[in-house]
Amino acid sequence: MTTCEITLVPATPRLLTGQFGRLLFTVFGSSLSMYLLTSVVPLYLAASGSGGIGAGLSTGAMMLSAVGVELLVPRMLARWGYQVVLGLGLVLLGAPSLVLLTTASLPLVLAVCVVRGAGLAILVVGAVALIAEVTPAHRRGEAFGVYGVVVGLPAAIGLPLGVYLTGVIGFDALFVLAAAASLVGLITLGGMPKLPSTEEQHVKVLGGLRGSGLLMPTFVFAAVTVAAGISVTFLPLAVAEENQSLVAAALLMQAITAPGARWLAGRYGDRVGPAKLLPVALVLAALGAGALVLIGSATAIVVGSTLFGIGFGAAQNLTLSLMYNRVPKSRYGQVSALWNLAYDGGWGIGAIVFGAIVAGTGYSVAFALTAAVVAVAIVPAVQSLRNRT
Repeated sequence: MTTCEITLVPATPRLLTGQFGRLLFTVFGSSLSMYLLTSVVPLYLAASGSGGIGAGLSTGAMMLSAVGVELLVPRMLARWGYQVVLGLGLVLLGAPSLVLLTTASLPLVLAVCVVRGAGLAILVVGAVALIAEVTPAHRRGEAFGVYGVVVGLPAAIGLPLGVYLTGVIGFDALFVLAAAASLVGLITLGGMPKLPSTEEQHVKVLGGLRGSGLLMPTFVFAAVTVAAGISVTFLPLAVAEENQSLVAAALLMQAITAPGARWLAGRYGDRVGPAKLLPVALVLAALGAGALVLIGSATAIVVGSTLFGIGFGAAQNLTLSLMYNRVPKSRYGQVSALWNLAYDGGWGIGAIVFGAIVAGTGYSVAFALTAAVVAVAIVPAVQSLRNRT
């Protein structure tokens, strides 16, 4: 009679837990609320006579409001916890959309954008930080990839659908739909963790950056988001009204490719290192942004949007993974806020500056300058392969 020794292999922790699933549901709805109106509010203002400057201000107001609030979110999470803070974010993002039913006045629309920007800030910083709480640490890159797909799907749906639905159901019904998409997430909050499991270091979001390895990915990602904010805000205005179906197709390609590239970049970035893939992502993003110089060519618009979507999606995951790899868990909140600052700050500032430039230069020159901003970011990304900056 022989004795067989049985070796127990530890089970691989599940990635998609109930908490992570609820978080993804909330993220999907709030992102859909944002993207349904991202290209529509500029069209709404243009229809009321506010023009390109108004369009740039609407996107800029929302994103710069987000930047200001993102500085506060880590402290809010530590004090009130995920349930309360995320609930506040859902309300601030969704409810103000209903105000647009009553007015197209530029000051009031901008006020709505400011409040929605605050809600957006709370949700994006809170969601990214919460991923580290509810997913296994050694599967973080994969978790960010899944998150990227879920947050990217609303862009694939909402950006083109919002533009399309303006001519089908009208602005008012779209505003109600955007509000509902965010507010429905309130039903999931009961299953979320209440407080962060690790006490955050009392580090200011912009503090302690020197020598931390966070500066390069922050700058690089901000450069890419400048182009992202410009494309979704001004592409519908740069193309003739009778060709809005072309804009919808281009935005759809950009939105479809971004989450797929974000997932693939995270998967392969965990194997070879995110810094090695980042320059490639930036080259693709620069080429895509540069293609919009040929704004009169349908092929250039669709191909350029596709290339940019791939580069933008990959850069999202690679920069975020790079930043998390360089800090201890006690600074996860700072990384989440800093990365989202780069996202929303680049998006908002780019839209405002572009709106001012395009009035004097035309769209082709303005899009060329946008591509140049992305191209410049390739230099520090390549340098980081040799030096940790």
